[in-house]
Amino acid sequence: MDLSTLTAPKGSRKNRKRVGRGDGSGHGGTAGKGAKGQNARSGHSVRPGFEGGQMPLYRRIPKRGFKNPNRKVIATLNIKDLKIFREGSLVDCDALKGVGLVSGVFDGIKVLGSGDINYPLSVKVDMISRGARQKIEAAGGTILEVA
Repeated sequence: MDLSTLTAPKGSRKNRKRVGRGDGSGHGGTAGKGAKGQNARSGHSVRPGFEGGQMPLYRRIPKRGFKNPNRKVIATLNIKDLKIFREGSLVDCDALKGVGLVSGVFDGIKVLGSGDINYPLSVKVDMISRGARQKIEAAGGTILEVA
């Protein structure tokens, strides 16, 4: 057996349906569009969400609030979460994803100041709160803001 002898299984490859090519084809006459009506006309298309004149669902349900299309999703964590890392280690995006402290899709990482740390860490994140910065620097750590 070699690549030149391979064929698709019988019945897995179908010819496309050629509508409107005579009654003998089984798809002649109205070409599968039924008899008259909006859907049978040439150039038929209605916009997405159109329900034939009935008040559409997206207008029937209540709207609340505002969601900014340009919003930034920021992953947050606290100083107490950084105790997973050993003394002197580099804490960056890859390290945080590796231990599972951040996950998913986000635009930046921010460290907040809840908790204490008593050994130095090298923290490389997008944002850091003032309290977190003071605590990390007081423990002898360094901070590199990426953004």
